[in-house]
Amino acid sequence: MEHRIYGMPFASVYPLYIAKVERKSRAKADVDEVTRWLTGYTQAEIDAHVASGTTFRDFFAGATIHPNAGMITGVICGVRVQEIEDPLMQRIRYLDKLVDEVAKGKAMEKILRSPAP
Repeated sequence: MEHRIYGMPFASVYPLYIAKVERKSRAKADVDEVTRWLTGYTQAEIDAHVASGTTFRDFFAGATIHPNAGMITGVICGVRVQEIEDPLMQRIRYLDKLVDEVAKGKAMEKILRSPAP
């Protein structure tokens, strides 16, 4: 049985991500930056997915997940993201976790798992 979020349009959740970070004095640009980092999409591609109503399944099917995505750890919705076995659900939760970190005011270089200089 497939989780219902897989068939949800990415466009239905994207504005919620933006609203969450804006409530914490961060910007849409921050959500876009972490989304581009995780998925490898350009901003134009993200905008096209939002406009076309692409499902989460299709959104992540076309993505090139960042090689450092495996460094994303922690709990989201009561589950450790690094322990999620379903690859699609794990990618969705990776994005949720990145947005949470933006909302919490974490430094972008830490969110994007940049190596220390």
